[in-house]
Amino acid sequence: MMKLEKNIILFDLDGTLTDSAEGVIRSAQHMQEKMGIDKWADEDLKFIVGPPLMKTFTEDFNMNQEDARKALEFFRERYATVGLFENKVYEGILEMLQELKKKGKRLAVATSKKEETAVRILKHFEMDEYFEVIGGDNREIGRDTKAKVIEHVLETMDASKSDVVMVGDRKFDVEGAHSVGIPCIAIEYGYGDRDEFEACGADYIGATPRDVADMF
Repeated sequence: MMKLEKNIILFDLDGTLTDSAEGVIRSAQHMQEKMGIDKWADEDLKFIVGPPLMKTFTEDFNMNQEDARKALEFFRERYATVGLFENKVYEGILEMLQELKKKGKRLAVATSKKEETAVRILKHFEMDEYFEVIGGDNREIGRDTKAKVIEHVLETMDASKSDVVMVGDRKFDVEGAHSVGIPCIAIEYGYGDRDEFEACGADYIGATPRDVADMF
């Protein structure tokens, strides 16, 4: 297998490092109850895991900006206290991170999740020590897209884009990476699938955390 000559690896969080579906879905149902709209079944809410929430609320729930902001507040009301820990680390992730560190790679997180929440989750699972930077959504300062999060992480790391690759599980990771000029490894054990990855032009596809480690 040809090895990727990249020294900096950015990871998405939900669906890439941890399986956060339960907490996200429960918090979305909490939001629906608070907004006075019909609560959807778990299966019908799986799509919500991963994409930026404001995008989901405006496009998939057909909310205007004001209602979407209220929905985000209600979602975070539950997620920030309970939902974030309804979560588990995917099998093989710790071994992958350990191996990449042994290979001398610089690791970081670039997630659409609120940054302080991402930090809390990674600390909870004792994974924060693997990452040089944990970057996430901070819409108070205008960092509200995947691309902006990636740009923030790269700037913080003083990284050359030619030395960076993104790892994620949805088209939003691929599109965000490509919009800032870096390639993306799409992984199949998360919430996306090969058809989605091929359609959005993922540069590489891996089935397991072991596959990702073996690419370097």
